Amino acid sequence: MQAMTPATVEQWQTRTRAERARTAPPADFPPLPELAPGRYTDPAFFALEHARLWRRSWLYAGHVDQLPEAGSYFRWQHGGAAVIVMRGDDGVIRAFYNTCRHRGAPLVQQAEGRVGPSLVCGYHGWSYNRSGQLRAVTEPRDWPQPPLCRDLVSVRCARAGNWIFVCEDNDAEPLADFLEPVMRYIRHLPLDTLRLVNRRVLEVKCNIKILIENFLEAYHFKLLHPRTTDRIFDNQGTSIHLWKNGHSMMLSPTRRPDWIDPGSIGMPEMANATVIERQFNPSYCLFPNFILPISVSGMPAVVLWAKTLRTSTMEVLWFAPDWGGGPRDPLWDTRIANFDRIAEEDILFAEPMQESIESPGFRGVPLSYQERRIYHWHEEIDRRIGAEHIAPGLRVEPRLAALLE
Repeated sequence: MQAMTPATVEQWQTRTRAERARTAPPADFPPLPELAPGRYTDPAFFALEHARLWRRSWLYAGHVDQLPEAGSYFRWQHGGAAVIVMRGDDGVIRAFYNTCRHRGAPLVQQAEGRVGPSLVCGYHGWSYNRSGQLRAVTEPRDWPQPPLCRDLVSVRCARAGNWIFVCEDNDAEPLADFLEPVMRYIRHLPLDTLRLVNRRVLEVKCNIKILIENFLEAYHFKLLHPRTTDRIFDNQGTSIHLWKNGHSMMLSPTRRPDWIDPGSIGMPEMANATVIERQFNPSYCLFPNFILPISVSGMPAVVLWAKTLRTSTMEVLWFAPDWGGGPRDPLWDTRIANFDRIAEEDILFAEPMQESIESPGFRGVPLSYQERRIYHWHEEIDRRIGAEHIAPGLRVEPRLAALLE
């Protein structure tokens, strides 16, 4: 059901006006306990996140433009084990563990490409069709009963518009149900025809929470983005929206209601865009790690991945309205460069912070009313891990359930 109705638009605008006018946190806002330092530095807690968060959640894997034809694939390895995401002969996109069912050799070793009619293991030649079914074994005379039932082990794979998600947990709720708290507010946009304009990958030497938390608040705008984001958007007018499953959104209104993004002039606009996308920079967090700020000309995005306790990967993406055939408009070069600059500003403190959080001076994280999305995100981590598995000193006390919309 579409939820970006005129009533929703008016309600959200009213909330940003109230944020600009307030002089203190709301009287009923619960004080937030500090986050324990060990949530950022403890190897055992990091292992819990790997096993119970990343391997059990729906995670963004890619865009359909990365799989243009049957046999197109990319290798994905952010949840844990390596996964092949591939388009089949029937056009369906599927995911499989990158593991031959014979002796466990990897089936593909390139990051992306296209396989022929069969996906052939380079070790002993077992072959699979593009739907993951075993089709032939080498030298069948040596097998009393050919093991043709040993198809590739599938990984759950589903789409939201043109975005591809995977999940290693067979018991997780369907993707559509998991994303609904967010999708109800963006499905009026042309998600089924969005194109992938650009993808850039950055390696950052810090714990993933340092990166993710940066994108969950506007408190840092003035100092990190004085000539970019802060020049345009008013952090003191930012309203916060918290939803179940750890999802959230913040609206940062433009400082002038007549402001028009000069980078969008002359570019195609998304159909059905509202004043929210034009003037309020809605920035969604699809839990756990997909940050999606939306403008009228498209959707820049950041997807953040944990590599080790002290290193992370940041994908910087741009999704745009379909421009038809042919190459993209050169105007996108400026648009992409502007967002890249903002993303680079966002990680200015990331690596220095990694050093400082391992200092004896790092004794806990106090969070303000503006930063409550961060606490909400940590609450969901603990729900997914299970508080009983977390050391008492590292747990987050649930405080924000009454604020969920």
